[in-house]
Amino acid sequence: MSAWLHVIGIGDNGADSLSPATLSILEDAEVIFGADRHHDLTAHLTAARRAWPSPFDALIADLKSLKGKRVAVLATGDPLWYSVGARIARDIDPTEILFHPQLSAFQLAAARMGWSLADCETLTIHGRPAEQVIPFLAPSQNLLILTKDASSPSKVAQILRERGYGASQMTALAHMNGTDEARFDGTADAWSHAVPDFHTLAVRCIAQEGAAILPRTGLPDSAFASDGTMTKQEVRAITLAKLAPARGALLWDVGCGAGSVAIEWMRAARDARAIGVECRADRRAFAAQNAITLGAPALTLIDGTAPEALANLPAPDAVFIGGGLTPGVFAVAWAALKPHGRLVANTVTLEGEAVLLSLHAQYGGTLTRIAVERAVPVGRLTGWKPSMTVTQWSLTK
Repeated sequence: MSAWLHVIGIGDNGADSLSPATLSILEDAEVIFGADRHHDLTAHLTAARRAWPSPFDALIADLKSLKGKRVAVLATGDPLWYSVGARIARDIDPTEILFHPQLSAFQLAAARMGWSLADCETLTIHGRPAEQVIPFLAPSQNLLILTKDASSPSKVAQILRERGYGASQMTALAHMNGTDEARFDGTADAWSHAVPDFHTLAVRCIAQEGAAILPRTGLPDSAFASDGTMTKQEVRAITLAKLAPARGALLWDVGCGAGSVAIEWMRAARDARAIGVECRADRRAFAAQNAITLGAPALTLIDGTAPEALANLPAPDAVFIGGGLTPGVFAVAWAALKPHGRLVANTVTLEGEAVLLSLHAQYGGTLTRIAVERAVPVGRLTGWKPSMTVTQWSLTK
């Protein structure tokens, strides 16, 4: 089947950024979709113009309705890198689409900064919370960030300051390769530039004394707001190892409490998702606060009790049950779990252990007991204080 839909990346210099072959396809199009900026860059073309629909998902239906016509969709730079192309490719047969990539904003920004793109973290906060950059903050790390609008640098600067990275160097690169190209340099501590909406942000992370330098996983318990009832650091590390976070994978955290496991799952792999089920409002509030503070703002929290609250949730790649495991909860979670998915259940009670032993006898898997002791002051001396022993059951479907 020949392609009828062309998704074309375009630079800030408009038609001059396109190859002759791509420009010919665009000039031959009967219908062109794009943002106002894209239409302005191609104002000389005579095709019928369509703006992005609202809601944006309606774009797919609009495109399918035009099958048989010559249709072009304009995007900025590389349409398959944090752009509309990936969304279209999920719902329209790829054999019907031809993609025409242009230099991406990341490539142009890296070139302007003199940075190796392979050594940068490439992120986006366009249409997403700015807090998503938080897990990537680390001393000497270079970040390239697609932004939302003119307010984005100030928001990122605030995030850097609050975490002890106020000395970080920030550069807003506006309208790269266009006639209005401009560069704005500063630090997070002193950022005051008014920048155009259309720009890419480059950040060189510089940690000051007292900066919150946190690993992606293995966060200290003190990083979480909680009432003290949470999966502790050492047990959390073992639990995450068994859950095996992966890019784009979905976790059900049943009885999520302060959200420590779900949040570390999301920090551990790009685009990892998590749904936390928690019946207590105070603990959901802790989880929501922690999700923002620790850079997992997309955490979904559900007010409910398992197994009823698990009905109609999207199928998970992994399930963690931090407490309250019953045969009924296991049955619903196991039935929903995708093939090759992992399930991990922890308990500290004899009653919970009895349930684990019974289910292990039926389904197999691995049983582990985790005993952790931490050194604490004993008068003027130091001694070992044991935490409650955790019995852990893990298995793969």
